[in-house]
Amino acid sequence: QVQLVESGGGLVQAGGSLRLSCAASGRPFGSYAMGWFRQAPGKEREFVSAISWDSGKTYYRDSVKGRFTISRDNAENTVYLQMDSLKPEDTAVYYCAGDRDIATMLLYSSSNYWGQGTQVTVSS
Repeated sequence: QVQLVESGGGLVQAGGSLRLSCAASGRPFGSYAMGWFRQAPGKEREFVSAISWDSGKTYYRDSVKGRFTISRDNAENTVYLQMDSLKPEDTAVYYCAGDRDIATMLLYSSSNYWGQGTQVTVSS
């Protein structure tokens, strides 16, 4: 089992920044691909970003490219999502996810392990 706990959400004005963190415990963190998903009210959960186990590859949905940056620190068992130039449409609950196969996130917008979510609200 892998336990994931997100933090760093909050209320920010449009154009502002937030940094989400996800602390992992349980199975060796370094062997898992990690990702971030989000779900806005009344909408389906959507993929935001993912990073390979060795940080060698990163992926982003088009609408956040150039504004969001995913990174990880395997020594600290933590994955981050730096969110800059935030827009009201970024408002959602953000979920951390972990899976041995990054394709699960990229192709199926799914994952084996999930955090409880953290709210991000961007005001206009």
